[in-house]
Amino acid sequence: MKKQIILGLALLGVAAPASADITHKMQTSIQLTVDGAGSQATRLGSTYSVTGNNIVLDTAGGLGSLSAGDAVGYTSADYSINTAGSAFSFTESFIEGDATPAATTVTSGVVTALPILGNTLTTSGGVAGSLAGTITTGGAMTVTAGGAGTTGIGQFITELSID
Repeated sequence: MKKQIILGLALLGVAAPASADITHKMQTSIQLTVDGAGSQATRLGSTYSVTGNNIVLDTAGGLGSLSAGDAVGYTSADYSINTAGSAFSFTESFIEGDATPAATTVTSGVVTALPILGNTLTTSGGVAGSLAGTITTGGAMTVTAGGAGTTGIGQFITELSID
């Protein structure tokens, strides 16, 4: 009986080999970015208005007018007091809007002149300067800063999976 117990314990100590899938991944990357220049402009229109009381329009052609097209202009009208000696009020206003800008020229990806209109937002492009990135065969990385408007990002990812 002792032999059977010892043999049974010996068989219990011998276990089946373990089976597991092991995956190990390593990834190194560098991203270098240089911002592009940009401009967004909104053209403002011209406005003309006139208000008043006890005023008469003397211009035969009617109210003042705005010119259309490239040359923004204003032609005023002539007014006079309707009843002399009586109270009067008169307001005439003109806001000159933006002229039609010339066509924007792009040469080799560079805009040579940007329009400047009533509402303009312009951003400068980045300057690569010394912007650089390297990855060695051993996975070591180096990122060198560039000029204004640049970004350099280095990343190392390691992943270990045991299934």
